[in-house]
Amino acid sequence: MSFSMQFNDFGLAEPIMKALASKNYVTPTPIQEKAIPVLLEGKDLCGIAQTGTGKTAAFALPSLDYFARNPRATPIKGCRMLVLAPTRELAAQIAQSFRDYGRFLKLSVETVFGGVPIGKQIRALAGGVDVVVATPGRLLDLIEQRALTIKDTEIFVLDEADQMMDMGFIQPLKRIAKMLPADRQNLFFSATMPKEIEALAAQFLNNPVKVSVAPQSTTAERVHQRATFVNQGEKQALLHLILKSEDIDRALIFTRTKHGADRVVRFLEGAGIEAFAIHGNKSQGQRTTALQAFRQGKVKLLVATDIAARGIDVSGVSHVINFEIPNVAEQYVHRIGRTARAGAEGIAISFVADDERPYLKAIERATRVKLEMEPLPENFMEAVRNLPKPAAPKKGPSQTPQQQARRADGQRKYQDGQKQQRGTPDRAHRPDAEGGEKRPFRRRRSGGAVGAHKGAVQRTGAPR
Repeated sequence: MSFSMQFNDFGLAEPIMKALASKNYVTPTPIQEKAIPVLLEGKDLCGIAQTGTGKTAAFALPSLDYFARNPRATPIKGCRMLVLAPTRELAAQIAQSFRDYGRFLKLSVETVFGGVPIGKQIRALAGGVDVVVATPGRLLDLIEQRALTIKDTEIFVLDEADQMMDMGFIQPLKRIAKMLPADRQNLFFSATMPKEIEALAAQFLNNPVKVSVAPQSTTAERVHQRATFVNQGEKQALLHLILKSEDIDRALIFTRTKHGADRVVRFLEGAGIEAFAIHGNKSQGQRTTALQAFRQGKVKLLVATDIAARGIDVSGVSHVINFEIPNVAEQYVHRIGRTARAGAEGIAISFVADDERPYLKAIERATRVKLEMEPLPENFMEAVRNLPKPAAPKKGPSQTPQQQARRADGQRKYQDGQKQQRGTPDRAHRPDAEGGEKRPFRRRRSGGAVGAHKGAVQRTGAPR
């Protein structure tokens, strides 16, 4: 298919074209070019696309066009369009896109997710809204409290379906499906499409058109990929040396556990290097503060678990550092896709412990790319000996025991699924006396988390 098509070729309503022009968006991305005409016809869609391909605009623009051409009063305590996302950050990001593209339309957009008081959300929904972007748990809470009904939904979007399943949302999604009206348009997006996801899609979709872009396990072309073999307990010293030697605009540092993310940040702070961690045990306020500081460039380093970073779209990420290697090759592809966006080049650096070597081989087989191996720096042992002590843990608001138990259950199901996808090495990865994968889910302030992160390169000048 040709990529010479422009947004004005779709025949979108004038207020939407005005909003696109204000952002200097002219040329659609491949997913937008394939999906928008289908959705404008009112058909159901099953899209295989990763974060960063422009899929939010692919479903937002035709939906907003529908609202522009079919104005009607919002249903009391209801919504005309429901978008489900797996994480709070992605939900907030999608909602902002709707506000941006619909800025010249008189539409109401509300986000519904946990981690914040429910009362404000109940009041915002009382009169009905046009678009609700929600995470499944809080959506069901509001429905159970009779603060929201989805029986009048005209357009339903399920985004990042594979991540929903990974996080244990399969049963909540089935409950939500039964509450939706039969007469509606359905949009279903997933970065991968295994049989379990196909079965889930069948519950929501009616004779859908299938579109696919950015095949899985296709590594971002403009990412320079390097790796270094290093003992697990000495990775922190290597990280400090890398941060000093590399020209970093913004760097995403991935760990496999929440506890590991906090530990990396404490060691960085002990060395006078500012960084934030973002993961499921952080309060919504902490997560929002960290993401805003990173997005605005006030903090150059964001340490994240895969699940927490899912769907976060931040331009200007020059480096992705895999402090720990993911045990599923596709996760690696999605991680490094956070850099080299919008035509820029990026660098991905991986620290590989002895027990992670099988993961590295699996990554190289899946991506068909041999990573450039680099030796340890000359002054490495000196850096290990002189590594500053970590800063003391910061005390702050955390999740309630009930929230931690719900999230732990979803994460436990996710890890079980990951083990089935790819066998683990004989020696399980255990980050330096933290318990690693063997004990990540005990109910305490900091446990482990593993997630799948989807990323892909976005075309220059196209909306996210």
